[in-house]
Amino acid sequence: MSTSSTLSTPHAAPTVRRPVRLPDWLREPLLHFVVLGALLFAADHLITGQVQDPRRITVSAEVDKEIKTLFEASRGRAPDADELKALQARWLDNEVLYREGLALQVDRGDKAIRERVIFKALSVVDANVTRPPLDEKVLRAWFESRRSKYDEPARYDFQEAVLAGDTSESAVRAFVLALNAGTPADEKAGLRLFKSRPRDNLVQSYGAEFARAVEQSAPGEWRALRARDSWRAIRVDAITPPRPAVFEALRGVVLQDWTDAVMAEQRTAAVRVLARKYSVKFEAAKP
Repeated sequence: MSTSSTLSTPHAAPTVRRPVRLPDWLREPLLHFVVLGALLFAADHLITGQVQDPRRITVSAEVDKEIKTLFEASRGRAPDADELKALQARWLDNEVLYREGLALQVDRGDKAIRERVIFKALSVVDANVTRPPLDEKVLRAWFESRRSKYDEPARYDFQEAVLAGDTSESAVRAFVLALNAGTPADEKAGLRLFKSRPRDNLVQSYGAEFARAVEQSAPGEWRALRARDSWRAIRVDAITPPRPAVFEALRGVVLQDWTDAVMAEQRTAAVRVLARKYSVKFEAAKP
């Protein structure tokens, strides 16, 4: 899911970006309060009964159940404790903005459209947020602390011979022996080609054990590698070593990313200040 802000006003000239690795979504600052989009708004109907007390917000067991269900549907797994806490925080930010939007009467003409009320209230907050003065040392330190986002990772070109029928360890190993002895890869199997795959992609697709084995493979040799719950016939063709990012070459990209992050942090802080006027209750999850 994308976390790019639709509300930030760029403070640098447009810069051509090269592909960079994105860190885990929970490690990035909140770029805007509707970052989870439909995932969080789908749970909003569950809180309509709370509006009777405008100073009280309840993160109910029903809300927790709904955001867990929607998270699992989009990610294929249940959220862990940290992810659930982050989801609750973003839901709570949205609810505070919604209450503030109602108080500012920005709901006129949009009363039935909760997302627009939140967006308008956030626009009011955003109008009072300004980027601090740029300090070159701060910008460079920010870059260094997030270098993994900008460094070019090692990349792997490899082939997979997909064996039809028996894919047990013994069958794949026997097949690999035949391949290394000169049997054409497409004689008994379909051939799949993969280009410039970074290590994180290998871990996500095949598992950490597979990624380590690929890293240790000599190019040009077929090997039987375990990938999660199956065995694969793999030949690494080429390995492109990692390249460290150069700050001077990416300064425009870094400046925009730093600006987005700082502005997002200020928005978050401003909404959390607004939240102090509300009494927040977290209900225990139902068994």
